[in-house]
Amino acid sequence: MSIIIGWREWVEFPDWSFKLRAKADTGARSSAIDCAEITELPNNRVRFTVRLDRKEKKLLVLEEDIVMRKRVRSSTGHPTDRIFVETTLQLAGTQKRILVSLVCRKRMIHRLLLGREALGSDFLVNSAVDHWATPKKKNPPKKKKDSKEAR
Repeated sequence: MSIIIGWREWVEFPDWSFKLRAKADTGARSSAIDCAEITELPNNRVRFTVRLDRKEKKLLVLEEDIVMRKRVRSSTGHPTDRIFVETTLQLAGTQKRILVSLVCRKRMIHRLLLGREALGSDFLVNSAVDHWATPKKKNPPKKKKDSKEAR
């Protein structure tokens, strides 16, 4: 049974210990995460810097095995060679292993694009809804107690 999600949701990466707002894009085959720097290392490994926000104030350097190299056509129609790594995605109480390509997405609104391969049969996207399975804010503010309740 598929879990319904909105076109945009908060997702977690338990292996990497962070959350990102992702755009679920059923028009994209593969997923992509925004990286500032990508450095190939010996033994088929890669070091990359993930941009956690658009202002580049929060950066995280990670190192993973290269799982695949593939030519990917961007939304503008230009093909580029990309490196893919594997990690665990957690969304709406579901955890699954996904492949994600490392690419510069600094001009894009969302740091992460979830394509059809990552969504698979686990998730059904309601494109009319923003944040169906997760709150709109990363950490919703706690409700303040009413002055009458506090007495």
